[in-house]
Amino acid sequence: MLKTNREITKVPFTKEMKETHTILVPMMLPIHFRFLVNILHLHGYKAELLHNEGAGVVNEGLRNVHNDTCYPALLVIGQMIDALKSGKWDLSKVALLITQTGGGCRASNYIHLLRKALNKAGFGEIPVISLNFSGLETDQGFSVTRPMLQNFLSAIIYGDLLMHISNQCKSYELNKGDTEAKIAKWVERITTPGTNKGLTSYKALKKDMKEILDDFASIPRSTEKKVQVGIVGEIYIKFSPLGNNNLEDFLLSENCEVVIPGFLDFCLYCINDSIVENKMYGGKWLTRMIYRVVFEYFCGKQKDMIKMIQKHGVFRAPSPFKHTKSLADGYVSEAMNMGEGWLLTAEMLELIEQGVNNVVCTQPFGCLPNHIVGRGMMKVIKEKNPQSNIVSIDYDPSATRVNQENRIKLMLSNARKELA
Repeated sequence: MLKTNREITKVPFTKEMKETHTILVPMMLPIHFRFLVNILHLHGYKAELLHNEGAGVVNEGLRNVHNDTCYPALLVIGQMIDALKSGKWDLSKVALLITQTGGGCRASNYIHLLRKALNKAGFGEIPVISLNFSGLETDQGFSVTRPMLQNFLSAIIYGDLLMHISNQCKSYELNKGDTEAKIAKWVERITTPGTNKGLTSYKALKKDMKEILDDFASIPRSTEKKVQVGIVGEIYIKFSPLGNNNLEDFLLSENCEVVIPGFLDFCLYCINDSIVENKMYGGKWLTRMIYRVVFEYFCGKQKDMIKMIQKHGVFRAPSPFKHTKSLADGYVSEAMNMGEGWLLTAEMLELIEQGVNNVVCTQPFGCLPNHIVGRGMMKVIKEKNPQSNIVSIDYDPSATRVNQENRIKLMLSNARKELA
């Protein structure tokens, strides 16, 4: 029987730690997670978003996590341990936060892998907080209260809106940095006491959305026609600059417009999965009805955002989730819900339907569910949509950035021929 030198135990985050400890949050969605950290501040927590990247992060992950573990886990854990070793924080007054989805993906086990890695690296006394909405783990000193949850839900809508329209500005802005400056301005305004009514009032949120659209529309932009490139894939690699080797920046440097389906779609996908599993495998009728109410609530909010973008008339609106979901019919079953499941296939089809025929499908090497619904669906998608130009890119510690970018450049060369 294998024995370890130190017993791995859960170190609780106590009520007293709320006043003394800084919570470190790993980076995934650059806009949305800024909201997350600022909302934690509003609710009395000290929190910082980690931005450290580079070979040191990967090496810490390889040193403390089994190399067969999926790449996102290796990066998230490596980023945290690299931050702890930086000397920036008092290790007796620091805690770590990580999300738990509760699904069949290995992401549900990240928190246990993190505790094991911390123990191995000599940081076993540092508390690890689980951010989940299903009661998987609880801490006396950290809880997602109803007001906090409402703030998070509003932040997802704000984050998606900012992501959708900023991506339609970045590649065309005449004054470099205008778009990023406006993102920073709105994140700060939305989460600052006194101007943050949109986090609790839907009426105020809709007013903010109108002002955001007007503000971004005022950015001076060129009318040059550019190659549009969609990014889909495993949730972490798709959104995280650390995970995808700054893919968005690379595409911008190649004079492309980046198009990324929103995070709200992933949230709706998770809720939809709960409804489907309850129906297929059995469950309480009341539970299914609660999921349906939450699902329709989110769909309604997304529909309002889409209508507002369409009415404004300057920016291209995303597709409603229900429509995106319908696109997967005839390609993959709704019951295929491991990893990003049928949503990954549906998002490729959504982009193609919108005229974004060039798609980068990002996935961690060895992530079987996403290889099935990503790379595995590319052939049939191309057969039914011959105009599509899709490339699948694997990310792991041994994959070189040069090879990844060269494969994308080959895809872009075909895209530019079509644009001409």
